[in-house]
Amino acid sequence: MVENVIYPAYLDASLSRSEGRRVAESAAVEDPTVDEIAKAVQQVGYDAVIERDKRYSREFETRGRVLVNNADDATKNDIVQAVAAYVGILRD
Repeated sequence: MVENVIYPAYLDASLSRSEGRRVAESAAVEDPTVDEIAKAVQQVGYDAVIERDKRYSREFETRGRVLVNNADDATKNDIVQAVAAYVGILRD
């Protein structure tokens, strides 16, 4: 079983690529939350587990992370891109 991790920093429009953003600036959103990311992961069709007490190594604040389970059919980059698109849709 492959378990992928998605941190809010991956989708944060206020961060640069070197600070941890993994999606294009046009697909990124301001201050994404783990709840939004988990809902987007479920919309994409995978199981999501929220860990609120975890911190991304490049950040000082604890914003949590989302574990994506049962994603054997997709790469991490594919998952992050799809989740970014859904978070953008959820915000509209």
